[in-house]
Amino acid sequence: MSIELIVLDVDGTLTDSRITYSQVGDEIKSFNVKDGLAIVSWRRLGKQVAIITGRKSEIVARRAKELHIEHFYQGVADKKRVLTELLERLDLEMSQVAAIGDDLNDLSMLREAKLAFVPRDASGYVEREADVILTKKGGDGAVREMIEYLIIKEELEEKYLQLWA
Repeated sequence: MSIELIVLDVDGTLTDSRITYSQVGDEIKSFNVKDGLAIVSWRRLGKQVAIITGRKSEIVARRAKELHIEHFYQGVADKKRVLTELLERLDLEMSQVAAIGDDLNDLSMLREAKLAFVPRDASGYVEREADVILTKKGGDGAVREMIEYLIIKEELEEKYLQLWA
């Protein structure tokens, strides 16, 4: 079965895990534009994307909206439960899921997914559960590396490149 859904953690995967606060209390995060282009491309291939994150952030909500990510869950303590419920709604199976996470709160989700990815700077405990340890750090193109790994594995390279021809 092919991978139809990728599930993304945010802090430490889509970002470098830093949370910066301004003098007036605004939260600041940085996202990698290369990850964004890969996410958009994955969606244009007819695939689905979900964000399941433990924190709540208006910045992350804005990024999800920019990338047209329909399946967006914040403030999640039990990522496995949310993923299971999402799969029921989408009529998909865990064998069609690839997930990326970097820390202990991602373990339950990573253990269930068909393919578990971690950035190079993930927790050692989480690395033990990974099918693929990426060469990129979180926030430094790790999500793009994951997607391009899947593009090759799923033999979608020609379609992927045609999206931008």
